This record gives sequence, C-alpha cells and structure tokens, in this order.
Amino acid sequence: MTTPHETAAAGDVEVVVHPGKQALSDAIAARLVTAILDAQAQRGVAHVSLTGGSLGSDLWASVTGCAARSAVDWSQVELWWGDERYLDAGDADRNDVQNDAAGLASLPLDQAKVHRVPGPDTAESAEASATAYGESMRASGGGAFDVMILGVGPDGHVASLFPGHPAQQTTDVIAVAVHDSPKPPPDRVSLTFEALRRSRQVWFVVAGADKAEAVANGVSGAAPEVSSAAQVRGEERTLWLVDADAARQL
Repeated sequence: MTTPHETAAAGDVEVVVHPGKQALSDAIAARLVTAILDAQAQRGVAHVSLTGGSLGSDLWASVTGCAARSAVDWSQVELWWGDERYLDAGDADRNDVQNDAAGLASLPLDQAKVHRVPGPDTAESAEASATAYGESMRASGGGAFDVMILGVGPDGHVASLFPGHPAQQTTDVIAVAVHDSPKPPPDRVSLTFEALRRSRQVWFVVAGADKAEAVANGVSGAAPEVSSAAQVRGEERTLWLVDADAARQL
C-alpha cells in the first residue's frame, strides 16, 4: 500500500504528499478530528475555519466515515468559513451549502456555533455582510483559529484573496467585501490575510495536476502578485496536504 510521505520545504512549511485525492481527503479528516480533540482538551472549544471546493467538501464525507469522530464533542466546535459567495442562504453555489451536503449537516453541531456568512437575503451589501461577519467573530471569541483550512486555486488564490486584486491588500479588518472576482460569482466576502494568519495551524489542502504550479509557488514563498497562499502561515504550524499530482513541481 502506498503511504503519505513528507517533503522538506522552505522555512517552517511542511508538505505531506498522499497518493491520491481520496487518500488525501481521508487523511485530512483524521487530522482534523485529532486537532479538534486536542483543542477541546486544552481549551474546551475548537475554532475551525472551513473551505469550499470539491476537496473542502469531500473531507466532510471522510469525517462521517471516521470512527474517531464519535470522540468529538461537536457541540463545542465553532465553525467559520474563510470565504463565501455573496449569495442567498441555501444557494447551491455557496460553500457552506456544499459542505453541508457532503456530510457536515449530519454532525451533531450546535447551529448557534456554525457561523455562516450573511447573503443578500439578510445583508444589504457585501460590505455589510463582511462587517457583520467580523463582528460575529469578535463576539464569539473567533479570530484565534485552531485550524484554518484553505483550498488553493490554480492562480494561487486562497479564500477570495486573488493575486493582484485590490481586496488582497486590505488591512485592519477581519473580513472584506470582494467585487469583480476573477472567478464567478463576482461578489464575495473573504477573511483578510490578517485574519487568516491568526491561526495556530494553517492547512493548505490541494489535489490535482492543475494546481501543481500554485503549490510550488505557495511552498516557495512567491510574491503576493503571484501567490496569495504564500502570504499565509500558521502561528504554530503550516501544512501543505496535497496529492501526488499537485506535488509534481515540488
């Protein structure tokens, strides 16, 4: 059986390569359950920020198949999203809806601790949504994440911070409205670099050969106009959890 292997990388970054996407998803799920248990043992509650994309949803199917999930007190897990499409609640293109459908909704979570980004049905603008999301984070003690899970686009973006986009340079706020996104839909809400970095652990989760260049740029610390991923590091640990195809250029 092929097993994951670690690859030395620049600075404090660690890379763990898995043989395929399913193995990667299952491994992320196992890591996440362990990280939540550790956080709850130390602080009573775990703050986790989620990501969209196929792998960001697949991991919840893997979590539901992980026997250790029963050891987690899911009522003491605070869930956030690194970004969200500015769409009405329940829209099939929202990250939270896709995560729910993949298995997140089957977990015994306290819905008051599942912090969803307001859409146009409850916020008059993406700016109002970003403000409300940031205020919710402050009120709930968020902004000090135990685990920040980030997908990475082929262009090197994380959350909805696209290389070279004005929103990428926003400072002094937790969340920012993003307009004219190069990837549809054009209006989004994203955590800022400052918020993403307030994480004990940052996990970049990436699968597919089309992401290989983005992985290489992120691991090597490329400039902001090339890679948003390269600008984010965890306070204690930074992990790139990738499949073999995504690791081709390392």
